[in-house]
Amino acid sequence: MDFVYSDEQQMLRDAAIRYGGQAWSVTDRIANLGRNEQWSRQRWAEIAEMGWLMLAVPEDRGGLGGNPADVMALAEGLGRNLVASPFVTNGALVPALLTHAGEAGDEVLVAIMAGTARAAAGLIEPDAGYNTASVATEARLADGAYRLNGAKAHVEDGGDADWFVVSARTGGGAADRDGISLFLVARDAPGLVVERFRSVDQHRHARLRLDGVPAIPVAPLDEALPIIEAAVDRAICAHLAEAVGSMEAASEATLEYLRTRHQFGVPIGSFQVLQHRAVDMAVFCEEARSITCWATLSLDHPRLERRRAVSAAKVRVGQAGLHVTRDAVQLHGGIGVCEELLVSHHLRRQMMLEFTHGTSDMHIGLFEAANRALLAQPA
Repeated sequence: MDFVYSDEQQMLRDAAIRYGGQAWSVTDRIANLGRNEQWSRQRWAEIAEMGWLMLAVPEDRGGLGGNPADVMALAEGLGRNLVASPFVTNGALVPALLTHAGEAGDEVLVAIMAGTARAAAGLIEPDAGYNTASVATEARLADGAYRLNGAKAHVEDGGDADWFVVSARTGGGAADRDGISLFLVARDAPGLVVERFRSVDQHRHARLRLDGVPAIPVAPLDEALPIIEAAVDRAICAHLAEAVGSMEAASEATLEYLRTRHQFGVPIGSFQVLQHRAVDMAVFCEEARSITCWATLSLDHPRLERRRAVSAAKVRVGQAGLHVTRDAVQLHGGIGVCEELLVSHHLRRQMMLEFTHGTSDMHIGLFEAANRALLAQPA
């Protein structure tokens, strides 16, 4: 695939790389990430000041009206230095979920773009895997207002969220595609319990328990699943771009180490077997970049075409990211697992990205189903 960033996209990517190198050094990560709330909030304010949270928001809603390739360029740049911010959630997923939101949704978007609030999406139910169509949380209308009852198993970046966009059922059975709606819930809403937890890459997520929680509908009632699926696919592609940036940085760091580390009086990169492994890492990175481009450019295609491309990319990039970063750690030897070396952090992030919005096994099944459906269509 011949895909080259435009001049503006390249500048956006380069700006993200420079910012990550200056504000997210490995020493800063170790000293502050997960330990210093003020440091994290300062970094988030910097991201908002640069306008990056406005990128995917349409112009008529106060944003910059960027396209998926713009988001890809930015996410890739952030991924190279492992900027551990909820950018994808707030800069890609939530704006897409609030596409049809009214005044309440617009107020949340304005706060997100200004950096004064963060949001997260509660779309995954306990015992439902990553199937966003399996929704048991109920929304009931009483006295002119909706109240939610249920639970959400994993809310990406929900640990620090001020607002939650939550899926709930207003009709149909627990596994029906119809009858799903989207609601906006404030963090301090009565009846909402937020259980925070931290993943191995130091991102902060949450589980939700909802007991009569007041909520505001932000999508057409009973018809939100297509909006959810399209929004999640946009988030997946942004995470894939992040993964590409991360694995390329790990590959380049490993190549530099092979050039400078000496053993038996010569650089270890002079050994042919290590050269072969370095080449394999570079090939995996290029394959991941190519298929991420294909998936990103397919986001505006019909649902089945989009599903096939995004799931194929999710599988391939997940495999490539783990292969590259595991080899990076191994080729660095004992220091590869040290906290002080960013390579080990790249591996942790790739491990978490593999499980974000579905595993490779799940997406293999989705790819096969979409491919069969496309092949069955009349020519």
